[in-house]
Amino acid sequence: MRIALVVEYDGTGFAGWQWQLAQRTVQGELEGALSRVADRPVRVVCSGRTDAGVHALGQVVHFDTEVSRKTHAFMMGTNAWLPADIRVTKALEMGTDFHARTSAIARHYRYEILNRSMASALGPRQQTLCPKPLDVAAMQAAAKCLIGEHDFSSFRAQGCQSKSPIRFLHFIRIQREGERVLIDVGANAFLHHMVRNIVGSLLAVGTGKERPEWLADVLAARDRRLAGVTAPADGLYFAAVLYPECFGFERAPIFDLLPADARRFMPSAPHEFSVSVSLSTNSR
Repeated sequence: MRIALVVEYDGTGFAGWQWQLAQRTVQGELEGALSRVADRPVRVVCSGRTDAGVHALGQVVHFDTEVSRKTHAFMMGTNAWLPADIRVTKALEMGTDFHARTSAIARHYRYEILNRSMASALGPRQQTLCPKPLDVAAMQAAAKCLIGEHDFSSFRAQGCQSKSPIRFLHFIRIQREGERVLIDVGANAFLHHMVRNIVGSLLAVGTGKERPEWLADVLAARDRRLAGVTAPADGLYFAAVLYPECFGFERAPIFDLLPADARRFMPSAPHEFSVSVSLSTNSR
């Protein structure tokens, strides 16, 4: 059997998604719980790895097992062994043609900013505090240059392992809801720290440090040193994944912003113009 799970977690207490020696990770906790239910070792594949402190609302994983269980039993049994900061919210039986990572058409990240002078007492690690007033209109104007297929080296972490910095960003929506500013980003795939580095640059525009036109120059330069600082992990959520309808996943409404011809990410050799890009060290 191949089983797919939809998983949510509070990333505050984890060293990230991926298993690490002597570290508490989401993958480690999830595989440990699944292995208890299956009564044998279980290894999972995720739709997208998250860094330390990053949260998830709709992470998708799959695993193969010879153990016969109803999907509901896998969900409830796994939750019984999981800590309170991880929950499986859905389980589906899949064919072997499904792959949590490579079958995905698009991924959606959300970044939440609390735009006021004082941090929140309710979940302070679930959003990023920005005490300076943010000009959302300026941020929206700046973000337009990011839509489409680009070399995103200026927003790529030094340790990014992707062979190519080329990604297709389908949408970036920035809106204010009272004291919160929400940034929704959808792409076929993401580079390491790509969303946090984009948000850090947008914050520079929103606070008036940089003009909206500056972001297009940063993108064109393909040099990480010219972009804004890496925004904290606290406000970042892996929100949802879009798969072809044949796999039976519920479609998140945010994906209505996608073009009708959106296609999944196909890894390829780096484009000619990206060979000499700078991947300089990030700063916070």
